[in-house]
Amino acid sequence: MSVELFDLAAELLESRSSLDRLEARGTLRIALKSAGLEPKSIVLAQLRVVFEKLMPVELEKLGVKEAAATSKSLWEEIERSASANSLNSAATLDETFRRLGGD
Repeated sequence: MSVELFDLAAELLESRSSLDRLEARGTLRIALKSAGLEPKSIVLAQLRVVFEKLMPVELEKLGVKEAAATSKSLWEEIERSASANSLNSAATLDETFRRLGGD
C-alpha cells in the first residue's frame, strides 16, 4: 500500500512541476530519506509532514517557482487522491514525529 502512496505522490509531483519522472521520484526519495522514512512503509500522516516541512526546501533547490505554494497544493491533491483511492492507513502523529526526531 505505501509503495502506491509513494507512486501517487511522485506522479503528482511530476505532473504539477517542471520535474521529469526521475527527478520527481528522486526528489521525493531524498525528502523521505531526510525524514528517516522509506517509500515502501510511508503512511499519509508521514507524507503530510514531508510535504509541509521538507518538500518546499527540496523544490526550491531545484528552482521550482513558488516552492512552498507548490508543495502545499501538491499535498492537498495527494490527500484527496489517497482518500479517494483508499490509500490512507492509520498512523498517529506521535509515530510520525518520533521517526522524524530520530527517537
